[in-house]
Amino acid sequence: MKRVMQGPIGMGETVTFEATHFGIRQRLTSKITEYDAPRLFVDTMQKGAFKSLRHVHEFVQREDYTLMTDTLYLEAPFGIVGKIAEKAVLQRYMKNFLIYRNRQLKKLIESKGE
Repeated sequence: MKRVMQGPIGMGETVTFEATHFGIRQRLTSKITEYDAPRLFVDTMQKGAFKSLRHVHEFVQREDYTLMTDTLYLEAPFGIVGKIAEKAVLQRYMKNFLIYRNRQLKKLIESKGE
């Protein structure tokens, strides 16, 4: 299993992220399980806090920009308690997290073109 530390990532490779969520330092390792550059890639959690997590990244070239769509499929651990937390808090939290992260990514990409 090839581990990527920087630069582009491809099919079968893994990446590990660290972040603090809900005041807890967490580590998540994902593997690229689908890859169709430049249109799509999917990362699937191999190790982390969720019962399961699959993240689909889709890219559509428009006339003067690229539209990126993230679709996140996740399941919380801890049975029925996890399901309640997933519906009550986690889905909204993760949506807001992706929106924030994508805005930061957009700023970074656009600043490179200046």
